[in-house]
Amino acid sequence: MKRRQFALSVLSPVALVACGGGSDNPVFLPPAAAPAPAPAPAPAPGPQAPALVALKSATSYMDEVVSYKGGYVWSYSPDLTQTFGEMEAKRTMLWLQPPGTSSIGHIYLDAYHATGDERFYQAADRTAKAVASAQHSSGGWNYIYDFAGEESLKHWYDTVGKNGWRLEEFQHYYGNATFDDATTAVASQLMLRMYLEKKDPVYQAATNNAIKFITEAQFGPQFGVADGGWPQRFPHNPNAVSSMPLPNPTQLPAGARAGMEDSDYTLHVTFNDDVMGENIKFLTLCVMALGRTDLVANITRAMDCMQRMQWTSPTQPLQSGWSLQHLSRDTSGRPAGAPAGARSYEPRSLATHTTQTNIQQLLGYFQLTGDKKYLSQLQKAIDWLKSPSIQLPANVSTLNPLLAGRNVATFIELDTNEPLYIHRYGSNINNGAYFFDKDITNTISHYSSGRSVDPAALQKRLDDFNAMTQAQIDAMVAKSPLRATTARALPKYFAAIREVDFPDLFEGAVMKTPVVPESEVQTIISALVDGKYWTAPVPEIVNPYRGDGPATPYTGTAYRSRHVGDVYDTSPYPADVPPDIAPYVKRDKPQFIITSNFIARMGRLISFVGPVA
Repeated sequence: MKRRQFALSVLSPVALVACGGGSDNPVFLPPAAAPAPAPAPAPAPGPQAPALVALKSATSYMDEVVSYKGGYVWSYSPDLTQTFGEMEAKRTMLWLQPPGTSSIGHIYLDAYHATGDERFYQAADRTAKAVASAQHSSGGWNYIYDFAGEESLKHWYDTVGKNGWRLEEFQHYYGNATFDDATTAVASQLMLRMYLEKKDPVYQAATNNAIKFITEAQFGPQFGVADGGWPQRFPHNPNAVSSMPLPNPTQLPAGARAGMEDSDYTLHVTFNDDVMGENIKFLTLCVMALGRTDLVANITRAMDCMQRMQWTSPTQPLQSGWSLQHLSRDTSGRPAGAPAGARSYEPRSLATHTTQTNIQQLLGYFQLTGDKKYLSQLQKAIDWLKSPSIQLPANVSTLNPLLAGRNVATFIELDTNEPLYIHRYGSNINNGAYFFDKDITNTISHYSSGRSVDPAALQKRLDDFNAMTQAQIDAMVAKSPLRATTARALPKYFAAIREVDFPDLFEGAVMKTPVVPESEVQTIISALVDGKYWTAPVPEIVNPYRGDGPATPYTGTAYRSRHVGDVYDTSPYPADVPPDIAPYVKRDKPQFIITSNFIARMGRLISFVGPVA
């Protein structure tokens, strides 16, 4: 699922309303804990002084004015009357998905590490306490939380969420937590960092609950091939949706397939959005910083699961890779471990982008462990990514401009090794549906049917690793975070430079800050509105909720390759690429306060005042 920000469509006004949660049964951390990176001493006056003023001013405004009880969504109109996460949000909501509340907490803590100024810690603490409040009783986090209470959150799901045609994960309230989009992973990282900073017992409990959640959600040995994997959501809700509506099925083209092909997708072993990689990374941080060497067993089981889940067609030996999700148990005559269909626009298939990501992950697991079994099957997957039948045609930009610049199809049919392309008919969730076939034209725009993969780069890394001597492997593994015998400090910054990755966790590794010229700093400072906040063009806007859309068949084509349907669809869409039908009109993207933009500009200023060479 992609991360976006939005503004409200001008088609009608919006009403704002607002939810609850919390954690329980804390398990205390072991006494051994790595020291947090020491905050930098306040720098002497000089070229950094204006940047420090700007950092503090922008932080104070976001903390005191923009946030709701320390929580954030993704974007705000400057007057704060319109607020959006992945969809329209109530003012009392916070969004946990990056770049939401957890991400803002990380940038505040980064600013504290860069400056030593307690004002930044105060902001980080207020935001992290909001994240701790949003922790589900199981120990994980949902995409969203509402300080107004659970009934207010359910109301949102029953109105705004229900009518977001393309956002199936928001159409149903499940009352549990999710691994999707690093929602739980990034929140867990923040709890860990905040605990290490000043040993606040609130964060001690939240960190322990997060560890408990991730380990308990992991499929156990009784699941055989799925042992060590994770589902998309946990604890499982037995009422989870197992199919999507298929209104007006006569509009399906001959030979097309539709619907969730493998029932409740929240129960499958999930690779979508690198769920497994994110969970392994958090557990690795706990091994490093808390001395939790017991978690190495959980990490190893997960790495082994990914390696086992590589699927090779029994009829097409060249076809070897991964799906977005795989069955965690035998289902309808199909064995555990088989590639599974997920959302209604994610057919049962192999996915080229997921395969590329998992190859990269397994190359990384070899670096962490030195175990060549993680390399043993990768040549087959790289060869598959090179196979002619999955490549997009040379004239793809003419056949389908939406796929221009991509080199392979996203979804590849099992056994035939032929591309599947995603389409939809209708105008909203009540009269339309997604389907897939082998027609490359008129695909949907919000989930590309083409991807850019680089088999040559993967091949080079694999060849380099296979050429290593045992002495080189031993020297590499000796620095692995999984070999830490004493607690190690985490990287100084988690949001200011880029996302922390496995190579940053090896002994002696340093995440260097980029060189930020003073002229850029002056530009960033001058962009502050009234010296307080930044705005930027919001990527997408939404139609406000106005009730359920009509079920009357729509046979036109205005919505088939647009991000949004008719005015009843609450899905986000770019203001400058609306459907070509009234009452939609093309317009400039409005200027909003955007969390991702705030984090990026804060990161540049942090790199300027607190550089790491």
